Amino acid sequence: MTYNPKFGEAIKILKSDAEYTYYGATPTNQEEFDQVHWVIGEKDGNAIMTTTCPHAELSWTAVKTEMDKL
Repeated sequence: MTYNPKFGEAIKILKSDAEYTYYGATPTNQEEFDQVHWVIGEKDGNAIMTTTCPHAELSWTAVKTEMDKL
């Protein structure tokens, strides 16, 4: 498993308030990016999550482009 801090930095640059988590290695392609769990709400103190990114500005292409700049 590989951790790449550029992934989190890229997301922070593109959408500073995006909340997410992923399991395993840092996403390196579209398929892995599609497995990121995005927080879309909260109920009874628990996060409501989805693997469908709710932020238009956070596509894999945009995140990867930003990672490459770092």
